[in-house]
Amino acid sequence: MSHEQPAPDAPPSTARRPIHIAVAVLSVLALVVTGFAWRSIDSLRNNLATAGGLGLGGSADGAVDILMVGTDSRTDAHGNPLSQEELDSLRAGEEVASNTDTIVLIRVPNDGSSATAISIPRDSYVNVPGIGMSKINAAYGATKETERLKLVEDGATDKEAEEESTKAGREALIESVADLTGITVDHYAEVGLLGFVLLTNAVGGVDVCLNEPVDEDMSGAHFPTGEQSLKGADALSFVRQRHDLPRGDLDRIVRQQVFMASLVGKVLSAKTLSDPGKLNELSDAVQRSVVLDDDWDIIEFATQLQDLAGGKVQFETIPVADLNGMTDYGESIVEVKPKDVKKYVAGLVGEEPTDSEETTTPETPKVDTSTVTVDVANASDVGGLANGVAEALNSLGYGQGEVGNYTGRSVSETTVFSHSADDDSAKAVAAALGGLPTDTDTTLPEGSVRVVLSSDYQGPTSAETTSTTSSSSESSETGLEPVSTGGTTPTPAPPGPPIDAGSSGPRCVN
Repeated sequence: MSHEQPAPDAPPSTARRPIHIAVAVLSVLALVVTGFAWRSIDSLRNNLATAGGLGLGGSADGAVDILMVGTDSRTDAHGNPLSQEELDSLRAGEEVASNTDTIVLIRVPNDGSSATAISIPRDSYVNVPGIGMSKINAAYGATKETERLKLVEDGATDKEAEEESTKAGREALIESVADLTGITVDHYAEVGLLGFVLLTNAVGGVDVCLNEPVDEDMSGAHFPTGEQSLKGADALSFVRQRHDLPRGDLDRIVRQQVFMASLVGKVLSAKTLSDPGKLNELSDAVQRSVVLDDDWDIIEFATQLQDLAGGKVQFETIPVADLNGMTDYGESIVEVKPKDVKKYVAGLVGEEPTDSEETTTPETPKVDTSTVTVDVANASDVGGLANGVAEALNSLGYGQGEVGNYTGRSVSETTVFSHSADDDSAKAVAAALGGLPTDTDTTLPEGSVRVVLSSDYQGPTSAETTSTTSSSSESSETGLEPVSTGGTTPTPAPPGPPIDAGSSGPRCVN
């Protein structure tokens, strides 16, 4: 089959921009999880920018799950262009893209007793609706541009195309994060480039600490060893640096998290909460740089957090299977295993994965594959997926039945159907495709097997990927397209110890 190509990365000249986005997100996160400080500011509710129709959840699981992302917009949250002075202060460059290079999932129990912020590396290689396997930071931008071009061709005005395509991009990112983590997103917050400088300066700077001095020209990071207070351009350089760090982007995420923890502590301090001037400056910064979903009453939410202490605000990062992964066409990626990510996230939020998310695989029945014919139906929006899966099964000796698009009843996850629940052929096919769930469909003839593919499918899609999967059950979790390590040993990055905002001083980092 012909593989879908992922959206191209931003050109090299935009390399500095993602971290402006990152820190804007992290700065606003501090205010989201300590938002009760705003409750005395009556104008905030009416002046926030909002977005609707994003297909969000509804806090039905005992917690509020917030997706916080950043964009590289050259406008503020209300669409007003930034001044040249503001652009110069951001060191943002001239090119504009729509990738979301910082993605943070925040879980807050309904009683407001704690907050857990989970970072997702921007290069995580995941299944993106309508695109297929791609870096997760392209879900928003690639979807938006595809939809925008389609709308313009269909006669929409530029304004209509911009609004509708932006909505489509946000929805694609929300779905991608939910599929990866197993967490339904209840609320959405988006931050532009301007947010970081405004918020950091509003609290008078943020304390950080370095294990060693740094002198790195690409990011402009020139700092001594030890504790120091940073704001403005210096703070940007601290969180932007990725070169000369042992783990590159993951060490940069750690820097962002310690910065965010320190900022949360600063916002929670009596000096900030008792200073009307600082509160007004924070409120103004949020109004200019943040977009929230229109079903979210941030003031009401903030009242739930009145007793939140810094030590109850923790920052985590999902497990990484290979920090230096590479696709079969040579693109550098961060390889993640969705089942491992779901299990890890479930543990962080005090839940157990659902049965379809368990990493254990039942014993596979032994069947004569040559006697089993399998129909494959594509209920996803990934083009060519059914043909690829049929090819994968053929390479294992299964007979090919009907292959095409699915027209039956709605399915929420990829499932292998058979006439009866004790059909060993269906169980064997499910195991061959990465441990899929099975179900019955009495309209199928006895002995017949049908695979219905949904957008969550992460098993093999060709003879090549099946040969890898058959030798290792874990390899079926890498995605719809083969991932290569380029002949090198994978570099896993298990989660480190959590970072919290309750420390007496900033944690020293690389």
